[in-house]
Amino acid sequence: MTQFDTGVRTPAAAVAIVPGKRRRGLLGDEGTLVHPASHGLLLVLPAVLFVAVFVLAPLVFAVYISVTNWPLIGPYKSIGLDNYVSIGKDPAFWHAVLYTLLYTAIVTLPILVLGYVMAVVVRANRRGSTLIRTIFFLPYVIGLTTLSFLLVLEAQPDSGAVNVLLKALHITDGTTAWLVNGRLATGLICVLIIWAVSGSTMVLLISGMQAISREIYESAELDGASWWGREFHITIPMLRKAIAMSLVLSVIGSFLAFSQFFILTQGGPGRETTPIVMYIYQRAFVQLQVGAATAASIILIIVVAAISALQFRLLRAED
Repeated sequence: MTQFDTGVRTPAAAVAIVPGKRRRGLLGDEGTLVHPASHGLLLVLPAVLFVAVFVLAPLVFAVYISVTNWPLIGPYKSIGLDNYVSIGKDPAFWHAVLYTLLYTAIVTLPILVLGYVMAVVVRANRRGSTLIRTIFFLPYVIGLTTLSFLLVLEAQPDSGAVNVLLKALHITDGTTAWLVNGRLATGLICVLIIWAVSGSTMVLLISGMQAISREIYESAELDGASWWGREFHITIPMLRKAIAMSLVLSVIGSFLAFSQFFILTQGGPGRETTPIVMYIYQRAFVQLQVGAATAASIILIIVVAAISALQFRLLRAED
């Protein structure tokens, strides 16, 4: 004991001199952020319960409904896989599948390209770039349902803005009935979707562009790389993950398209503009065959999950 040692030790000091004793605090052993596994389980428990109640339980119930002749109202009984067999033999189902694939193929690439062009335009912090970015993103904020109702009015023969503009440009005579012709309606809906959804793709891509270091572009410019060279050899490769995510979201959204077709064409004329979700709606709420509609929904879920998994797998393989 020295002249400065009074013989009284603090609790911390007492713990420190006990051999084999580990200090514990609010942050865990030795003041680290390591906690028992039970703490992590408690933290994720609300999310697990939410998924179980609102995702897994309805999915299991949907599988059960799909093997019954469940009507919208009335008694039902189990019929095994008859709903799946009947759907496989239904020409309307396969027409809806092919139309959905066609629609997806038409809109996916233009959405990505237009979104990329928008992102290139607004990525520099020039004067007015914030306003331009807002204008580009505004259709997505307004919402597809509202835009579809507006297009119903603007696509009317003679009085709609679409026909008035095309007549002024001497492209048509201004009397085109866009929504009663399958091909014209499909083209009009595709233009609407490309314009309305490209803003969200722009946001995804511009967030990736802003994460690219400016020094990389400056080095490439000093080496004599052109603007096109910098885009193809720097920007696009470093945006691979953002581009993949945009494609995944675009494909899933196309497979689940419903509101624009329901508002603009009701799937007509006939079944010419009936996507798969519209087919499911008609089986459930028009033909009152909820069991068959649920079976089609299960098939759709499996297909969308498989496509998404394939896209993510290809992305990981490239990494």
